[in-house]
Amino acid sequence: MEEHLETQYVKRTQRDYNLSLKLQIVREIEAGKSGITDCRKKYGIQARSTIVSWLRKYGNFDWENQNSFTMKKTPEQRIMELEAEVKLLEKQKAFLEKQAYIADKKVIFFDMMINLAEKEYDIDIRKNLSPGQSPASAVKRKKP
Repeated sequence: MEEHLETQYVKRTQRDYNLSLKLQIVREIEAGKSGITDCRKKYGIQARSTIVSWLRKYGNFDWENQNSFTMKKTPEQRIMELEAEVKLLEKQKAFLEKQAYIADKKVIFFDMMINLAEKEYDIDIRKNLSPGQSPASAVKRKKP
């Protein structure tokens, strides 16, 4: 029974983390979106020192002189960053396209339901206003 209670501990090394993840974590911390502890928990990183070493290596802070500066990135690093950003944007685009498709289907469904209700109960549910200004809002604007 004790065998089931033990957690499976897998020792990880820095080689297990790809460069895009390291850069993403560094950007997240430097932008102030998350702290080191939050990122450790979020990404399952065991040691705080792992993230600190990434901040020293990839971050925009000069640890020797305690000054902030922008490190120049190699073309390979920039390409990897851009590829990761493209993948993220593609996922977001696909998600938004799916949401738009669902919204369009809902609009069609609700329109059909309104048409059915108007026929069935012989009432006008939709307002048939002219594209211009409504009379009530015209009166309100003339008062002041």
